[in-house]
Amino acid sequence: MITTGGTIASRRIDAEDHVIASVAGQQVRDAIQDIPRNVDIRVDDFINIVSCAMTLPIAFDLVQRINIHLAKEDCVGVVVTHGTDTMEESAYLADLLLVNDKPVVFTGAQRSADDPARDGPRNLTDAIRLAASPLAVGLGAVVLMEQHFHAARDVTKSHTSRVDAFVSRNHGKLGEIDGDTVSVSRLPALRKTFAAKAIEPRVDLIRMVLGCDDRLIRYAAASGAKAIVLEGFGRGNANPIVAKAIEEIIVGGIPVFVASRCGEGRVLPIYGGGGGKDLLRAGVVFGGDLTGPKLRILISVLLGVGMSPEEMRRELAAVCG
Repeated sequence: MITTGGTIASRRIDAEDHVIASVAGQQVRDAIQDIPRNVDIRVDDFINIVSCAMTLPIAFDLVQRINIHLAKEDCVGVVVTHGTDTMEESAYLADLLLVNDKPVVFTGAQRSADDPARDGPRNLTDAIRLAASPLAVGLGAVVLMEQHFHAARDVTKSHTSRVDAFVSRNHGKLGEIDGDTVSVSRLPALRKTFAAKAIEPRVDLIRMVLGCDDRLIRYAAASGAKAIVLEGFGRGNANPIVAKAIEEIIVGGIPVFVASRCGEGRVLPIYGGGGGKDLLRAGVVFGGDLTGPKLRILISVLLGVGMSPEEMRRELAAVCG
C-alpha cells in the first residue's frame, strides 16, 4: 500500500479553517475495516500532499515506486491511496508504464479522515480486496471508488463532492465489489505500455471557449512547451484565429494534439471554418476519445520515450480509439 496523502489522509485544522493531508500512511492502513484472509499489507509512506499539489515529475516517481514493488516476487498487487483531484491522471500514467500484469488499484476518499461519514476506510478495504484478487490480473491500473472500479484510461471525476463521483463515460466501468465478491464486467481493450525512463512535463493543455483568440496557444509555444493539447469544441474544433496560429506553431516544430472538451465521444476532422478539417490540414493529431488531461499524460510519455510527431501519430491511432 503506497500512500500519497489526499482527502483519505486529511483532517480539518480548526485554527486555519482548512482541511490538509496530515495522516500518516500506517494510520490510513489501520482504518481498513476487514482485511481479506492471507493478505499481508505493507505500507510505503511515499508522500503526504493534497493531490492538487501533485506534479508530473512526482507522479512519475510514484510510478517508479509502484514498479519497484510489483517486481518483488512476494508482491501480489499494489494499492495507491491518492487524492481525487488528480487521481485519474496519476493512475493513467501508471497504466502506461506498468512493468507487469499484477493488479494496481488507486483509491481515495471524498470525505476527510475525521468526517463522521468518511468513505475512505470502505474504499481502502475494497481496494485491498481487488488488488488481492486474481480477477484483477491484467486489468492494468484501475481506480476504485464507492464499490465500482474503472480502467485508468477511461475514468474521470464527474462531481466535486459526491462519494460516487467517478465514472467511465464512453466505455463503462470494469466491475464492482459486492461485499467480499469481486465482479469483472468487461476487460480494457485499448491498453498499451511503454518503457519510458523519463517523461516530458512541458505539455500544455489549452481549452477552447467562445470567442477565444490565439494569445494562450502562442504564449505556450513561445514559452517552452514541447507539445500542446487543444481541448477543442465538439468534434475537435477551434476557430479561424486559433487554427492559423496552430498551423504556424506546427511549422515551428511543436506538435499539437486535439481532444474534445465534451465529456463523451471522440474527435474527428469534419468541419471547416477553423474546425477539425482545418486543424488536420495544419498537421494536428487527433486524440480519439481520450479526454484532454489523459491525452496530455499520453503525450508526456511518448515524448519521454523519444518519439517523433509521426511516430506519435501512429501510436495514438492504436491507443486512442
